[in-house]
Amino acid sequence: MEKIQLVVPPETQSLRLDFYLAKELAANFSRTKLKQLIDSGAIVLNGKAVKAHTKIVPGDQINMAYEKEPANLLRAESIPIDVVHEDEDIIVVNKPAGMVVHPACGNPNGTLVNALLHHTNALSTAGDSVRPGIVHRLDKDTSGILVIAKNDNAHRFLGNLFKKHQVSRQYWVVVSGIVQHEEMRCTEPLGKSLMNRKKVIVRPDDGKPSITNFKVLKRYSKATLLEARPETGRTRQIRVHLRTLGYPVLGDSVYGVSSPWIGRQALHAKGLGFLHPKTKKPVFFDSEIPADMKSLLKHLEV
Repeated sequence: MEKIQLVVPPETQSLRLDFYLAKELAANFSRTKLKQLIDSGAIVLNGKAVKAHTKIVPGDQINMAYEKEPANLLRAESIPIDVVHEDEDIIVVNKPAGMVVHPACGNPNGTLVNALLHHTNALSTAGDSVRPGIVHRLDKDTSGILVIAKNDNAHRFLGNLFKKHQVSRQYWVVVSGIVQHEEMRCTEPLGKSLMNRKKVIVRPDDGKPSITNFKVLKRYSKATLLEARPETGRTRQIRVHLRTLGYPVLGDSVYGVSSPWIGRQALHAKGLGFLHPKTKKPVFFDSEIPADMKSLLKHLEV
């Protein structure tokens, strides 16, 4: 874990936190990376997590704690990927559970990015340098649909859609317990736990606005298959919201409950809809649930 501590000098005028850091740390971090670190809580101001636009004043103390990203992570690897759609601007893939989206410390290879680099030499560079083409992500053990940008124009267009919550995302998830209502909605704000920065919790006072809608697809004797449609895209959002509602995800070792019939969270990104970056027409991509979730549902039928 790398650490940096800065104290805002007396001569500094009132500036946004991200602007100040972009100037002070230009040699080490891009503006995009700094915003990601602020949003994730890896950068704190006077001991508190804040927004990127927070104003700093002389004497403020800024602390950073982050994982250093090796420079040699980006290697093309011959890893099979399930391409649902590809054109000059985007690639839509069906990511398997167990695959990390991009390289990082602890996962230097075997990622979707490594596979994409072998698949094509056309990936956007508008985002972080170790995440070419990556517009959004799924957890390692969440399977399903992802869209990748093949050029910078597509990346900026899609990134703006995600930022403005103008993307339709459909997940299928299996939870413990019988959901009584046909539909549910959770609006609890989420944020990093102060005790464990790797864990996401409900933070009523200073969490980020988070909204997820749920609909019952099928009830079993001790479980329920739900469709989840998140309106926001917070980290671990669906899993934490379901735990908050009292219906933990089966197979989820962190936020849910274990299951003898599946070895990872029973969560699949089934569908993704958005405006195509070139045609500006609506497109929607769908995928079947994977074999391990089908097996789980078969056992629940008994």
